[in-house]
Amino acid sequence: MSRERPAPSPAGSPAHSPADSPAADRSELRADCARCFGLCCVALPFAASADFAIDKAAGQPCVNLRADFHCGIHAHLRERGFSGCTAFDCFGAGQKISQTTFAGRDWRRSPDLARRMFDAFAVMRQLHELLWYLAEALSLPAAGPVHDDLRRALADTERLTHGDADELAALDAAAVRDGVNPLLMRTSELVRAGVPGRKRNHRGADLIGARLRGADLRGANLRGAYLIAADLTGADLRAADLIGADLRDADLRGADLTGSIFLTQPQLNAAKGDATTRVPPALTRPAHW
Repeated sequence: MSRERPAPSPAGSPAHSPADSPAADRSELRADCARCFGLCCVALPFAASADFAIDKAAGQPCVNLRADFHCGIHAHLRERGFSGCTAFDCFGAGQKISQTTFAGRDWRRSPDLARRMFDAFAVMRQLHELLWYLAEALSLPAAGPVHDDLRRALADTERLTHGDADELAALDAAAVRDGVNPLLMRTSELVRAGVPGRKRNHRGADLIGARLRGADLRGANLRGAYLIAADLTGADLRAADLIGADLRDADLRGADLTGSIFLTQPQLNAAKGDATTRVPPALTRPAHW
């Protein structure tokens, strides 16, 4: 990583260096349900399906949400038909909205805040996901040529997360993502360029149910690929770009994901794996594996 000093922080941004921020080390980009007011259980809608046992409208509390904002069936979500809940991750947006944006005021005691809180949460989640990617990119030595730009992007994105609820709700998160994406793509190119041999390009490919058992996918571009129920047992996915790849029910038993880039916890949670699946150190092996 470059040792050059980052550009001065813009007015209103955190006083600390981007490299030392909670976003940079991802400590605040992990869900902490104990500090959240059950926002994902209220703000988000879901429809009765294989992932959810019931219909629920946006803004309506889930029937399993307790008065203390904890899930009443947390230990039995998959058995009770709520596997979709086990795959979701807010990247720490829930506690940020609950404890920082709204300073500990919750939607139950202050129902007049509910709509603003839920709208802000939807945007904060997108910003925190971007922060996760930017922080990962900064941790990659191969991305050294763009580290300064990544630091600036991380600082700018983190500054946006400190806006008030109305500023967050009015933010064009898609435009922020479009501004960051070229840096993430360049990071991917730099990392994958270090992988010898032919690197497959499956960007956005329909690989639903594909038979990729034992496939050499080192350095592959799998951005946005549909890998639903794909057989990836024993596949080598080191240095593969997995940003936005749909891994629902993909079989990752015995697969090597160490060194894969832009893989997230929700993607892992939605896939199938076992004790032989090798996951990146920043992620956690799902309990249901």
